[in-house]
Amino acid sequence: MRTTSNPVPEILEKLHIEPVNSGACYGDWIAAPSGGEMDSFNPATGEPLAKIMMAGPQDYEYVVECAREAFMDWRMVPAPKRGEIVREIGNELRAHQADLGALVTLEMGKILPEGLGEVQEMIDIADFSVGLSRQLYGLTMHSERPGHRMYEQWHPLGIVGVISAFNFPVAVWAWNAMIAAVCGDCVLWRPSSETPLAAIAVQKICNRVLERHGLKGVFNLVIGPSKPIGETLIHDPRIPLVSFTGSTEVGRHVAEVVAHRLGRSILELGGNNGIIATDDANPELLLRAVLFGAVGTAGQRCTTTRRLFLQRGIAPRITEALVSAYRQVRIGDPIEPETIMGPLVNRRAVEDMMDGIKRIREQGGEILSGGERMMGCFVQPTLVRARPDMPILKEEIFAPILYLVEFDDLDQAIHWHNDVPQGLSSAMFTTSLVSAETFLSHRGSDCGIANINIGTSGAEIGGAFGGEKDTGGGRESGSDAWKAYMRRQTNTINWSTQLPLAQGIQFQV
Repeated sequence: MRTTSNPVPEILEKLHIEPVNSGACYGDWIAAPSGGEMDSFNPATGEPLAKIMMAGPQDYEYVVECAREAFMDWRMVPAPKRGEIVREIGNELRAHQADLGALVTLEMGKILPEGLGEVQEMIDIADFSVGLSRQLYGLTMHSERPGHRMYEQWHPLGIVGVISAFNFPVAVWAWNAMIAAVCGDCVLWRPSSETPLAAIAVQKICNRVLERHGLKGVFNLVIGPSKPIGETLIHDPRIPLVSFTGSTEVGRHVAEVVAHRLGRSILELGGNNGIIATDDANPELLLRAVLFGAVGTAGQRCTTTRRLFLQRGIAPRITEALVSAYRQVRIGDPIEPETIMGPLVNRRAVEDMMDGIKRIREQGGEILSGGERMMGCFVQPTLVRARPDMPILKEEIFAPILYLVEFDDLDQAIHWHNDVPQGLSSAMFTTSLVSAETFLSHRGSDCGIANINIGTSGAEIGGAFGGEKDTGGGRESGSDAWKAYMRRQTNTINWSTQLPLAQGIQFQV
């Protein structure tokens, strides 16, 4: 493992990042927000990247009121016109993809190809949203009353609050913000305190596009800690929808608070994702998928592969190949092209992993590879031979730990796979049509995402993303997830000269 000096100053300059940055914006930056200062760090080197002046309660209040005013105008812009502005944002992201991707890598710690891929995901969802802006369809229904027409239409909600996590510091915001914008909503973004610079860079890009159209306040930013900024946002009745990405524990609190005020929430919470591999699986496909799914982003994806169920016939071969591959994983500075795995996001994450390794051993798990901390925030990716009854298998440790569990028959594997609180992503590797269809049937995977012969990570933006059980039940990105960002209205028009009542009710005055 080695670390090298990063081209930080040049990247920050290209993205218009200053040594000290405001963390509150409604189109215009608040010059001196009142929330105090924080540093953004490079987890690979421990070096500070820049300082951010955080938003205080009065700054939050000002930004929300500006967003409310902006919504009054933005909702009246025709949806295809809103889509054209989103198209321009996507083009700006294309122009700055290299630098923004590098900033994500520097600030979060994922390897550069993943940082660039995250920005590509933003570009993709912008393109998707442009098409969506002409497809916000409602239904027409046949009325039971003569001379009546009945249909439904969709209206913007207002301000959408987005609370994003460190592991995808910009892509998850884009899933929400691009869709919300074409739906006619304004967006209030509270990013992770681990990755504020990436949010500032994206906000600057959006500001430049909006300024060309004489607009501001469509996309808004407030950087600050959970208390008071995050708590104020989720309690705020002016925010009809809160999209939260994070832990199940915090997500449960968000759900309770937002539901208490009868608001809506989209929750993308924990994932404890499993792959089932039958004896007839293609071993080359399986190995590649498991390595990316388990080691990618240093195990800090909500879709990270954490449990691998191997049928006994294929288990020895795959276990041996994984041990060999894990010992060759190149760990180091994620900005370097040869690096396969970068650091964990901070020292606390390292301690959580080491605590997990201790409990794995106490519960009888066998460490086959890795399991040690390295310098700074770096750790070794870890393979564990596990029993299906180990309690720790039901937890999500946000680190590169992969459990290997052997099984005899498919029903047994599906039972173990589903016997966890989380339900985000799942996969099966098999060449049997019967096994594949069983996994995708009502008695198969209970997750929001179920794949055959591809891994648990790397969802495309065209499908709705989200999971069940303790994962929260939310859906973002593609398919008809846009409906969460709008309110449905049923309309009935009487074009006759009579006033018949529904259900044949007769009412004489």
